[in-house]
Amino acid sequence: MNIPVFHDDQHGTAVISGAALLNAAHLTGRLLQDMRCVVCGAGAAGIACAKFYMALGIRRENIFMFDSKGLIHTGRLDLHPTKAMFAQSEDCTLEVALQGADIFLGLSKKGLLKPEMVKSMAPSPIIFACANPDPEITYDEAKAARPDCIMGSGRSDWPNQVNNVSCFPYMFRAALDMEATSISEAMKIAAARALADLARQPVPAEVVAANGGVPLEFGRDYVIPKPFDPRMIEYLCPAIAEAAVLSGVARRPLPEREAYTAELKARVAKVHERTHALVDSYKA
Repeated sequence: MNIPVFHDDQHGTAVISGAALLNAAHLTGRLLQDMRCVVCGAGAAGIACAKFYMALGIRRENIFMFDSKGLIHTGRLDLHPTKAMFAQSEDCTLEVALQGADIFLGLSKKGLLKPEMVKSMAPSPIIFACANPDPEITYDEAKAARPDCIMGSGRSDWPNQVNNVSCFPYMFRAALDMEATSISEAMKIAAARALADLARQPVPAEVVAANGGVPLEFGRDYVIPKPFDPRMIEYLCPAIAEAAVLSGVARRPLPEREAYTAELKARVAKVHERTHALVDSYKA
């Protein structure tokens, strides 16, 4: 069996931030097709996220992408085709592009997004500052500049962690279960929508306990489920499996949802049994 290719560092970031984007749009009452997005970082992850945002509804002409040389625009002669598809007709600075922008996606370097830039963005700006380990702007700086912002990052100690582990294990599980020949765009969209839906559900006590007892409720500081939420496998895998079938990449028929969910839970239970046995053996 050929294993389908899924680069978690690129597409995982796209799916997780895409789920956060869906919920941020829901909370702020905006339509994705009307939103303007500024992307800083035109590497593999930036390109993957921008393409995925387009699949979710962001219009290509509303994406302003910056690399180390500035805005991607048609006057530049150094553009690879993957960058050229996002070229704007006219050049502008990052400061100008962010004026009135709805979304900032950073996959670049520390400190690139200044508080003054955040202040110039649209109401309830959506900020995904994903440079690691130090983001383009800190959570405290972003909130001080715009208390109404929805902020996400790669950090586990701040709200809304954009963490690949919230996507790729379940993408692989469902793809392997369905003997998928590839990872289709529909499978990624299904994963993002399932994650977004999970974030809107009441959070179990065990997840709150793992979060240090801090209450979790759908809102600006909780638009993405915590990576350690045990419900992810039963939310994501069936949705991804169904999308694999509907998009024509599955080589197995779609299992009955309740039976498939029960099978997934049983697998997790067996892993827990083996883990507990291993831990107990060390205690002995």
